[in-house]
Amino acid sequence: MTITQNSMVTLRPYRQDDSLILARLFYETVHTVNQQDYSPKQLAAWAGAVPDPEKWHRSFEGRLALVAQQEGEILGFGDLDAARGYLDRLYVRWDQQGRGIGSLICGALEKGCQAPKVYTYASLTAQPFFSGRGYRLVYRQKVERNGVWLDNARMEKMLHK
Repeated sequence: MTITQNSMVTLRPYRQDDSLILARLFYETVHTVNQQDYSPKQLAAWAGAVPDPEKWHRSFEGRLALVAQQEGEILGFGDLDAARGYLDRLYVRWDQQGRGIGSLICGALEKGCQAPKVYTYASLTAQPFFSGRGYRLVYRQKVERNGVWLDNARMEKMLHK
């Protein structure tokens, strides 16, 4: 699957050799973008180090996983359990936000969803993005990561297929 937006940003399926780059993108984005809504202690609990590339790769297995790139440079990624409708990760590199890349990835994941709805556990930072895409707030919660509490929200969107 290759999807093009403005002949500049393309989506392609995740490959194992993307693992380290995506792990770094995740870590850097969490520590840059999410610092507006989470404390340094919370950020360290969420992403204390760049994930191990092999473990990170295994976490994509069996999922619809897409990578956004421009001229060979990776700008973002997302993954979805297509059968259940669970959108697990959606990250756009910290210096590429606001260009529609997240919407491009999310839209493609939604199209690939086999369930009647898609749901995610959105960070405080990501909640406005998902609200803007038609996701509704189901509930807010606190989750524990490495002994630290983080706020997020279950959000979902009915898909019209």
